[in-house]
Amino acid sequence: MARDRSQTEDFTGPLRRLLIGVLLLCLLGLFLVWRIDNPRVERFRAQVIDAVVPSMDWAMAPVTGAINLVRDFQSYQRLAEQNRELRSELRQMRAWKEAALQLEQENARLLDLNNVRLDPRLTYVTGVVMADSGSPFRQSVLLNVGARDGIVDGWAAMDGIGLVGRISGTGQNTARVILLTDASSAIPALVQPSGQSALVAGDNSAAPVLDFVENPDLVRPGDRVITSGDGGVFPAGLLIGQVAADPQGRLRVRLAADYERLEFLRVLRHHGTEAVEGPGGLVAPQSGLPTGCAAPAGPAPAESAEGPADG
Repeated sequence: MARDRSQTEDFTGPLRRLLIGVLLLCLLGLFLVWRIDNPRVERFRAQVIDAVVPSMDWAMAPVTGAINLVRDFQSYQRLAEQNRELRSELRQMRAWKEAALQLEQENARLLDLNNVRLDPRLTYVTGVVMADSGSPFRQSVLLNVGARDGIVDGWAAMDGIGLVGRISGTGQNTARVILLTDASSAIPALVQPSGQSALVAGDNSAAPVLDFVENPDLVRPGDRVITSGDGGVFPAGLLIGQVAADPQGRLRVRLAADYERLEFLRVLRHHGTEAVEGPGGLVAPQSGLPTGCAAPAGPAPAESAEGPADG
């Protein structure tokens, strides 16, 4: 038995070395053939590639199938995540829709009770945002409407929700809007429901500062901030945003306008409020009273005390 084992080991050793030598020779010959720059060798390589590569599709099929399976699984995971996000957003949208319907009904009832007549002079011109300032020290955007459209400096610019800024500089075809976040912007505002007057001052940050509040103790985070109309620059009642507090406790305004997606802006045509120069502008003169109606109590005017001038 020991003799047979030694004979087997003596036979496998030279055979292993012979196979390794043949393999090395084959690899060396393949390397030389692949590196030789000769037209015949080139044709030989092309024939080898044409003969071997198409027939290797069966070998690549499992790899290709595994890669496609992994990609399909990843795509399915992304679709599942998007589906969950869409379901969550749909639930939120349903809640917002119900709240909007209730607010619309309440607004309609209040308008009907108060017999409110909206100002027909407050119209707007819609412009497309062409470019922004691109500077951290100046917050402004450029619109494609200008003097040809009747744009005037100082008019308010809004997106679909809230106030964005004011017109500051007009050309024939363009107009520049200084945003509320700019350091040179200061807007008279009113905080609701407390009715406190304040000033929304930009400081080149995403949330302007709420300064000069009459009584800060009455202002709470979440209160609505609207334009007060003081100074006659902006019409009153335009939504600016909500009150928020920074980590230092300073009151700021979380703007309602979406500054990340300023694509279209509405420039409000506002020619200012009519100035009241006398009491006649507030109280209209009394017209003739109908028969059987008593005159209101109070001192009679001087003309009626003296009687008519001529019979």
